[in-house]
Amino acid sequence: MSNPEIAGSVTAAGIRTNVHDIGSGHPVLLIHGSGPGVSAWANWRLVMPELAQQARVIAPDMVGFGFTDRPAGQQYNMDAWVAQAVGVLDALGIEKTDLVGNSFGGALALALTIRHPQRVRRLVLMGSVGVPFPITKGLDDVWGYEPSFENMRRIMDVFAYDRNLVNDELARLRYEASIRPGFQESFSAMFPAPRQRWVDAMCSAEADIRALPHQVLVVHGRDDQVIPLSTSLTLSQWIARSQLHVYGQCGHWTQIEHSTRFARLVRDFLAEASDAEPTPLNP
Repeated sequence: MSNPEIAGSVTAAGIRTNVHDIGSGHPVLLIHGSGPGVSAWANWRLVMPELAQQARVIAPDMVGFGFTDRPAGQQYNMDAWVAQAVGVLDALGIEKTDLVGNSFGGALALALTIRHPQRVRRLVLMGSVGVPFPITKGLDDVWGYEPSFENMRRIMDVFAYDRNLVNDELARLRYEASIRPGFQESFSAMFPAPRQRWVDAMCSAEADIRALPHQVLVVHGRDDQVIPLSTSLTLSQWIARSQLHVYGQCGHWTQIEHSTRFARLVRDFLAEASDAEPTPLNP
């Protein structure tokens, strides 16, 4: 039986990268979060077919996660992840993409847009890191995960508002994913305690965020225990051309807990775009 998490591969910034590539139309690059056992497919499986109705959907496993190679001596930092994401676009011949980032992936999407503004048409930030906040107990627990079914079950409860979405089967799948060869070794190497420094390391400069000329959709679950709603409020205040959508009765998994609504919101936002975007902000 084939594993749906494993797709095609490209070499991006020298790293053999597992990448899903479905649909046709203007490309949209989806960047996953940083939970234990995560992969692009685990994060985006409900959203990819919906977005692929009108777009070419690209969803890579970032280095250190999923089924992308983990080269010996690999550095896990924003420079490496941005280079890899741009490398995916280069390998696929994509000059400009829409960009959707979830949590850790939001910080990465924000940094990529700041560093390579000409490569991004529109930006979606969902439950995003990238601005300063005191680390939550939820995020500290997620990044400090030690492999066991019980620990994974407990973390899954932190992610979702609706506990009915988090059953033993899902927790077992994610636990088994987290103990595949090399998975936990790279995960534990990324975010050792004290973990506030990794929140800080993922921040982009306020002046750079304020200077973004792009249209940006900011999305958050009101009841998120992992990344506080305040981060999205800050992003929406700092980004001139932003709109903010907050889902009530929703935790950190907007794309899973409200997958149909989220996909429709993103599709409509991206469908408004012109190929010429973005234009410079007025001084």
